[in-house]
This record gives sequence, structure tokens and C-alpha cells, in this order.
Amino acid sequence: MSDDATPARGLDPEQADHITRFWDVARPSAGRTSHGGAVGERSENVVPPPAWSFGDSPELADELLALVLDGVKTGTAAAVWEYEAADEPLPRKGDLSIVLDGAGVPRVLIRTTQVETVPFAEVTAEHAAAEGEGDRSLADWREGHERYWRRTLAQIGREFDPTMPVVCERFKVLYRA
Repeated sequence: MSDDATPARGLDPEQADHITRFWDVARPSAGRTSHGGAVGERSENVVPPPAWSFGDSPELADELLALVLDGVKTGTAAAVWEYEAADEPLPRKGDLSIVLDGAGVPRVLIRTTQVETVPFAEVTAEHAAAEGEGDRSLADWREGHERYWRRTLAQIGREFDPTMPVVCERFKVLYRA
């Protein structure tokens, strides 16, 4: 999950099939075998990694995905509280994710390359630039993410706080559809 990430929970069978087919093609890019469930193959090679989209709307998902596809966005951030509310583990270096577009179509396989949890007020200018949004400045990042979290945290019974823990994640694209 990412700063504006929507986990791919409750997938319909057709979408789950699209994700599985994407993984079958993309997994060699992640150094996973491509045997498709051969006897003795490890489940990490067969079972797709988590699939999610950026943002809280199809439009935002597509806008942020476009930045990834253009090579501008190599980082993302999420409130720790979002992971807790979704009962999901925090990302770790080496994790794989499938990023969906606004229509829920798998588009990119990414690998997490760095993870750091810091208070919102301590997110760095370097991380803000890596997110690739707006003018890529720290001031713009803070304004946009505060607005986002003021809108979305209420859904999980939380309020934005400049001391709230934020997971800053860096990633690289391994495969794009």
C-alpha cells in the first residue's frame, strides 16, 4: 500500500485472473521462475504479490501511475495508521507489488528498495522529490499529502497530525505491461 494506495481486496474473479496472468509474464523480471506451478516450486513464484493502486480515486491512480511509467515517481508514502487499519504489514526492502491503474488493470511490477518510517514533519526533501508529484518540492509534498490525509484518515477514525508516523518507500520498476 502507498500514500494514496488502495489495496486490491475483494477482487472479482476476472480481475484476479488478470493479475495472475500479469504475474505469469512479469515474474521472471523479479528473478522468479516461470514454470507456472511446477511440482516443488515455491509458492512465492506462483502466487502473485499484493496488487494495489495509487490514490483514492481512479483518476488519481492513473495520474500517479503515469508518473511511475514516465520514470518520475520512484517513491511513495503511507500513514502507518493506514496499514494498521487494513491489518497489513508495513513494506520491507525487497517486497514486490503489482500496481494497478484506475480501472484495476495490472500495469507495473515494482520492488521496494528502501523503507523508512518517520514523523510526517520529518519527511525529507529528497523523498518528496522522489514521489515526483507537483513541483517535487518538500513544501508542495507536505501541502498535498496533508490535504490527502485530512480527507482519507477520517475513514479509519484518525485525524491528520504532523507527528503521525509515515512510511517512506522507494521502489524500482521491474516490469511494465
